[in-house]
Amino acid sequence: MFRGIAFVLLGACSFGILSTFVKLAYSEGFTLGDVTGTQVFFGLIILWVIVLLRRLFNGRGNSASLKESLQLIAMGTTTGLVSIFYYKCVQTVPASIAILLLMQFTWMSLLLDSIIKRKLPTLLQVGTVAMILLGTCFAGNLFSGSFQDISLAGVGFGLLAALCYTFFLMINGAAGNSLHPATKSALLLTGACILVFTIFPPVFLVNGALLNGLFKWGLVLSVFGTVIPPLFFSYGIPKIGLGLSAILSSAELPVAVMMSSIVLQEQVVTVQWFGVLLILSAIVLSNLNSLRKQKRRVPQAIQA
Repeated sequence: MFRGIAFVLLGACSFGILSTFVKLAYSEGFTLGDVTGTQVFFGLIILWVIVLLRRLFNGRGNSASLKESLQLIAMGTTTGLVSIFYYKCVQTVPASIAILLLMQFTWMSLLLDSIIKRKLPTLLQVGTVAMILLGTCFAGNLFSGSFQDISLAGVGFGLLAALCYTFFLMINGAAGNSLHPATKSALLLTGACILVFTIFPPVFLVNGALLNGLFKWGLVLSVFGTVIPPLFFSYGIPKIGLGLSAILSSAELPVAVMMSSIVLQEQVVTVQWFGVLLILSAIVLSNLNSLRKQKRRVPQAIQA
C-alpha cells in the first residue's frame, strides 16, 4: 500500500512541475511546436525502448491486437490535444494560473459523467463543484481585479486542455487494460505524436534547435510528462484504488504553484494559497465515500 501511495504521489508531482519547465523553454525562445513536439518525440522513443527491452528480457508478454492498438492510438490523440492546449495556455498566462485552469477537469468529469449516465449529480457533487469554482477564483486572485491582466485566450486554451483531459480520463479505461503499462502508454503516445506532428511538423529535427538547447527541455518534459506519470499511475492506482489516487493526484496543484513561485518568481499571495487549499479540500471531500468503501472492502478481503 505504501509503495502504491508513493508512486501515485510522485507521478502527480511530476505532472506539477511541467508548466515551470515549459515557461523556461519559452524564455529561451522556443515555440509551442518545439516544446510539444520534442516532448512526445523523446517520450515515444523512451517508452518504446522500455517495451522492447521488456520483450527482450521477459519474453513476448501480452501483445495488443491490431484493433486494440488502433483504439489506443486514437485515444492517444486526446493527450496530444491536452499538451497543445495546456502549453499554449502556459504561453499566455502565469504558470500558477495555467494549472488552476487544467484542474477544472474535476468538475467537468462530474458533469460529463452525469450527462452520460443521465443522472443528476448528488448534493455532495454540486457542493464540490461550487468549492472548486470558488477556490479557483481565490487561487487566481480574481477578487482583486487582477484578472483584467490575464489573457482571455489563455483562459480559453486552459479550459480546452481541461476538457480534453476529461475526455481522456473517460475513455482511458475502454481499451488496453490487460496490457503492460509501458505498452499501453507507448501506444497512447504514438497517437499523441501523430497528432502533434500533423499540426506542428517536426522541423526541430533539421533546423538545429536541438543542438541550441531544445534537446534538454525535450528530454526533461518527456521524462516528467510522458514517461513517469503514466508508468507510476499504472503501478500505483490498482494498489490503492481510485478514491485515494484522486486525492493524491491533486498534489500536482500545490507543486505547480510552488514551482512557479520559487523558480519563476511569480507572485503568489496568501489568498491564492487559500484558494489552492479550498480546491484540494473539495477533491478530498468528493472522494471520501469511495475511500470509506475501499477501507471496508480491505478487511473483508483479508477475512475471506
